[in-house]
Amino acid sequence: MLNNRRLSRRTLLRGAGVSLTLPLLESMTALRAQSASTEVPRRMICINNTLGLHTPNLFPTQTGRDYELTPYLEAIKEFRNDFTVFSGLSHPDVDGGHPAELCYLTSAPHPRADNFKNTISLDQYAVEQLVPDTRFESLVLASSHTGLSFTRSGAPIPAEQRPSVVFKNMFVAGSPREINAQVQRLKQGESIMDTVLSEAKDFQKGLGKQDQQKLDEYFGSVRQVELKMLNAQDWTRRPKPNVEAKQPVDINNYVEVVARVRMMIDLMHLALQTDSTRFITFALNGFNAVPAIPGVTQDWHNLSHHGQDPVKLAELRVIELQQMQLLAELLTKLKGTAEGEGTLLDRTIVLFGSNLGNASSHDNKNLPIIVGGGGFQHGQHLAFAPTKHPPLCNLYVQFLNRLGANVDFFGSSNGTIPGFELA
Repeated sequence: MLNNRRLSRRTLLRGAGVSLTLPLLESMTALRAQSASTEVPRRMICINNTLGLHTPNLFPTQTGRDYELTPYLEAIKEFRNDFTVFSGLSHPDVDGGHPAELCYLTSAPHPRADNFKNTISLDQYAVEQLVPDTRFESLVLASSHTGLSFTRSGAPIPAEQRPSVVFKNMFVAGSPREINAQVQRLKQGESIMDTVLSEAKDFQKGLGKQDQQKLDEYFGSVRQVELKMLNAQDWTRRPKPNVEAKQPVDINNYVEVVARVRMMIDLMHLALQTDSTRFITFALNGFNAVPAIPGVTQDWHNLSHHGQDPVKLAELRVIELQQMQLLAELLTKLKGTAEGEGTLLDRTIVLFGSNLGNASSHDNKNLPIIVGGGGFQHGQHLAFAPTKHPPLCNLYVQFLNRLGANVDFFGSSNGTIPGFELA
């Protein structure tokens, strides 16, 4: 029979430098019911597309619940009742084009000013208010460049761009020698699950059918992440095919944006599934190069400054549809993971948007904002006049309160967003 030590929320499977945190199981929930806190944790992921989204392809023309799906929303139509689209929102005094990405989660004014000083980001404020009992207070991630998170003094928190490091930090413990040994085993095809197999089998004895299924799904997720990491390494060593086409701009690994983001999505899912952290920020960084996406031949940054050129807009649409499809993959993973009486998506606020409303003109108004999950009433388009709208930080205040922080104010907020309510 399983004892209380093994049912602890912090139960780990260990072996040869590996430390594998377990997901929340029904048997753990039963034990938690005997403690002071029986609430399943609430969580938040904040994602910023630093080169924006072409809003005519995103914003519906109708408001409310009966809007027609736009080309970008078609990619996430399966989750129509799990997300809300906001148009017209922005941070009142944030301007300056691209530098506004520094203020996406802070709302600090005028980032191009010589005396600019940033403030604390939404995720770090949540950490301060809620003091989560997790291995990592937060995860600050980026696809290829800088991150979104800032300390109370406004100092940037370095973002991790390497999925292998995130994975190692979450799952590989011990001395440098043990860590290196496990990495070599992984390269030779030996999964972390192989390393902890005997203890995993012993742990599974006596678990109910639902817990068994949940563990199997979790172990499968770990193996999938490992395989993707190994495949990514393998592709970097393979010779490129010879073609007669004109030689393109040199492509470094960072232009493999889809594969890089997909691995980060897998890791975000694992981090929340294991309650390794409850707050994640992810900068989906644009760049001055051609992304490795079929159908795209021009520099991404150049495409974002399209000037209404139909050829550029067509290629930009290919990139941004891929971003929306990646969002769909994240929502699929969260909604497909049972937790308590609901799903991980029910307990996780997902903010997906940009600091740019119109990248072509460097405009920081009328930002593309989608909010999924988190236990809010979704399935609607809430539209506000770009010249007269509630601050975006009003939405952040509602996030903080949903997470469990009893606050009335954050950044430039002055209330809440009308029409956006709890489920």
